[in-house]
Amino acid sequence: MTNDIPHARRDVIAARLASGQSVNAGALASEFNISEDAIRRDLRALAAAGLCRRVYGGALPLSPGTTPVSHRLGTGVNRKRALAQAAMPMVAPGSFIFLDNGSTSLIVAQELPRDVDLIVATSSIEIAAALVARGDVHIHMVGGTIDSVIGGSIDGIALEAISRLNIDLCFIGVCTLSAEGGVSALDGADATFKRALIARSRRTLALVANEKIGEQAPHRIVDLSAIDHVIIEHDAPDATADALRSAGSRILRAASSVDQHP
Repeated sequence: MTNDIPHARRDVIAARLASGQSVNAGALASEFNISEDAIRRDLRALAAAGLCRRVYGGALPLSPGTTPVSHRLGTGVNRKRALAQAAMPMVAPGSFIFLDNGSTSLIVAQELPRDVDLIVATSSIEIAAALVARGDVHIHMVGGTIDSVIGGSIDGIALEAISRLNIDLCFIGVCTLSAEGGVSALDGADATFKRALIARSRRTLALVANEKIGEQAPHRIVDLSAIDHVIIEHDAPDATADALRSAGSRILRAASSVDQHP
């Protein structure tokens, strides 16, 4: 396999990752009789294509919720827009809003009411760029090391920054949500960041697609009663909505269609 071209070698590595195997750069370098630098280039290319998650010394297969945010931005746009539009009546002029990392929050950034003197904070690069493009909001960027899967900063620097904020309304990102498990996250650091956001916010909204309801992730963030409103899709089952209400949620349903902006 010494003379394999890079694309063929990457196909072999990608197949292993797709089967659920993690890979180690040193072991791959020995197997293919090439340098670790060449393997690291392969892993960077596979990660950029959304086929794995880079970690120190190698790469991990993607699991639900670990697809880089850049690969989630174009999926389910109209569904996310309907959720975002349902939340807009709760955005008061002059509010200080925090948009948590995530593809749904990016749609919220686009849907916020215009020219109402909003201050919008975020730790997401994509969301900050969308806010800059609007040109009608005051932007507060929370810095730190960027996590490519999360799409923004959730490290200690970011936690220190949000500990000094008084947030009127937070749009919290949701990995999973259920009556029994509350709101939970796949990443422990992300869960810590979200708990800190909720603690610094007067009100918190969760916009939740159908596939995220009824599931549990490893890291519990808060009980449903800590979220002011949960906005669900128009076709979420009534039994699901009833279970969430029984757990302490105030439920709003999105419309079945979205308003198209000129």
